[in-house]
Amino acid sequence: MPLLCEKRGAIAILTLSRPEARNAWCPEFNAGFQELLPALEYDAEIRCVILTGDEAGGAFSAGADLKNPKTHTHDSAADFLGGIPARRRSSPISLMSDFAKPVIAAVNGYAVGIGCIITYCCDMIVASDRAEWRLPQASLGILPAQGGTIRLARWVGNGQAMRAALGFPLAAAEAHRIGLAQWLVPHAELMTQARHVAEHVASLPPLAARMVKESLHASLNMPLAEAALGDLYRFAALELTEDKAEGHRAWRERRKPVFKGR
Repeated sequence: MPLLCEKRGAIAILTLSRPEARNAWCPEFNAGFQELLPALEYDAEIRCVILTGDEAGGAFSAGADLKNPKTHTHDSAADFLGGIPARRRSSPISLMSDFAKPVIAAVNGYAVGIGCIITYCCDMIVASDRAEWRLPQASLGILPAQGGTIRLARWVGNGQAMRAALGFPLAAAEAHRIGLAQWLVPHAELMTQARHVAEHVASLPPLAARMVKESLHASLNMPLAEAALGDLYRFAALELTEDKAEGHRAWRERRKPVFKGR
């Protein structure tokens, strides 16, 4: 399977690995996400995920495999429309967007098309100085699918999203300046920095980290008052956890807390 999974303690590293094709997308990637993400979500030992591209491919992902003549084609409109509900539920974009635990994208080169959009489904981005985001769909007579443009707009605003969706590339330094990438590092330091971020996340009470992510994602389209009310319920639930008691007790005792996800 070209989607590799390596577990390092509480961190799982997912790697898009088709180096012979610059990690271009293939159906096996879809199958890999469908298999691995649910398993990682239910794995109590895993608290954070890093998504990156195989270094040997020289890119994060070159996007859709345009060498395949069936890419971006369908037998009929009826077949396509009829399959949308199932396709949406099982797509890597939806699976990543709905994944409960924090995900960090470590973007190590070109992120093109779907390889670009999937980084927008992560929670934080660490960029190599070689990273570059591209949405070439309009030049191919289509558009960024599965909410690609609006996902980017939520990161950086409408104007920047429109610029990207019309094919203007976004280099690493600019991505960092406008807030798409939260960290920008020399290429050789990318995975070290990504692991530092993941280790910090993994050190947090896992239920609290999940509720922070849930609160942000659930509240994006809500009026502020409704979002604040939802946070009150999550806050109250977390107050009843063992980890909350441990965190407060460890602070008072000036020691490192031991969180158990309970």
